[in-house]
Amino acid sequence: MSLTPANMRRLMREITELKNNPPEGIRVVASEENMLDLTGIVEGPEQTPYAGGYFRVRFQFTHEFPTAPPKCWFATKIFHPNVSSAGEICVNTLKKDWQSSYGIGHILVTIKCLLIYPNPESALDEEAGKLLLEDYDAYCSRAKLITSVHATPRIRPPEFQTPSTEKEEESSTMSIPVSIPTPAVVPPSPHITLPITTSAPSPRKSSPAPPSQPLQSSPANTMSTSLSTSTVSSKDGKERLSPLGTANSNVAGPAATATTKAVKRSAASASSGTEKRKKALKRL
Repeated sequence: MSLTPANMRRLMREITELKNNPPEGIRVVASEENMLDLTGIVEGPEQTPYAGGYFRVRFQFTHEFPTAPPKCWFATKIFHPNVSSAGEICVNTLKKDWQSSYGIGHILVTIKCLLIYPNPESALDEEAGKLLLEDYDAYCSRAKLITSVHATPRIRPPEFQTPSTEKEEESSTMSIPVSIPTPAVVPPSPHITLPITTSAPSPRKSSPAPPSQPLQSSPANTMSTSLSTSTVSSKDGKERLSPLGTANSNVAGPAATATTKAVKRSAASASSGTEKRKKALKRL
């Protein structure tokens, strides 16, 4: 029987929400032709004999939904005390504890919890319930065997290729480390030494050498270039000036002066001697 339009819209909104934000280990698959043909997939919880398995749960909605719970059963064979060999599920949520506010997601989460905590006191599978109470290891071995044969696919279902919202939040929280910058502690110092930058000494500019001046000859070192003259008495008794020889011209200034004086004295003595001879001749 079909649902009312209001209940149909509610069911479609819930299916869309479960596809966009699925709980951890739970997915839903709806037929494109009939939205009421709905299948839930529950991943076997870790550290249980159902780990590694994927269990399909079928739903059948009546016109009483959501006032009454939908009918649910396991389409995948499972060895569990609260699941019959036909796949019927014994859980209070689908019976007396049902509320109209519950939906598909709540039912699937309850079934997943049933795989973790089975209840052997209300067992639909008496063999599984008895084995669970008497020999837990034997129960786990039997459940693992049935899971590996009927519920473990070679390839993970494509619906689980997309991580759930819980895993995304957990991975984002763990992958982004929050680092709090710590202020740098500067040890107090009594004296603060400022760096002094010293400039490299510039090369001294060599002062230009004073222009060389020609050596000036001193009066003592200067040779007299003037020709010294001497007085020579001629035969007629007259004195005449005659130039000195080249040897006398090269004599230094003071030496030349002394030579000139000596020549003058000798000339004077010669002239006086000549006059005396003239006088003596006159007397004869």
